[in-house]
Amino acid sequence: MSYTALAHRLPHFLRGHVLHFEASLEEAVGALAGALPPGARVLDAGSGEGRYAPLFRRQRYTGVDLAVGDPAWDYSRVDARADLAALPFPSGLFAAAIHVVTLEHVRRPEAVLREIARTLAPGGVLLVVAPHEWEVHQAPHDYFRYTRYGLAFLLQQAGLVEADIRPVGGYFRLLARRLLNGLQFFTGGLRWVWFLPAAIFLVPPALVLPFLDGLDRDRDFTLGYICTARKPSSC
Repeated sequence: MSYTALAHRLPHFLRGHVLHFEASLEEAVGALAGALPPGARVLDAGSGEGRYAPLFRRQRYTGVDLAVGDPAWDYSRVDARADLAALPFPSGLFAAAIHVVTLEHVRRPEAVLREIARTLAPGGVLLVVAPHEWEVHQAPHDYFRYTRYGLAFLLQQAGLVEADIRPVGGYFRLLARRLLNGLQFFTGGLRWVWFLPAAIFLVPPALVLPFLDGLDRDRDFTLGYICTARKPSSC
């Protein structure tokens, strides 16, 4: 059982504290949706099961995925199955695009960001969420991890401007996440016998550590980054 599956079993008031990364990106996607006018076209590049589609009910949402990431996922609601480096849309179609925890799964990240930028209208906004310190997931389609400098370079190469790159949590939130990740090794079969002792050992410090996160001002230790950038209006 994964860490996030275990965390979702916690009381609701604790989920945002424990799932800080997920809560932060949901807030960022929601803020983008709230800022877009009704009817605006939105591209979800790497949409998976379309979990962010409900946030764009006022807009014209289009989810695109190659549908190879997680065999347990239901890709039936994907609007288009396509390689993100060769999107089946005309240039300038979308007012905004999101690319959430997907950049690590593409073999040619520079080409993918350039292609997403191509489909944006002049002045269109791209929201990218990318991991920095993250476990291997959706293997074997897991290729890269990113620093803020690598992301800035990729966004610039894609022709995007006004890049804002924000780390999501620092060292202490990262450490808390890693402690809670350890619970997955005590699930299944006879290992459940050790789950409660492991939880007693790992959970209390994991709940306290995030309160110290302000000590890491540089946030070079971070789970990942939330980035926004814009296509120049003069394009």
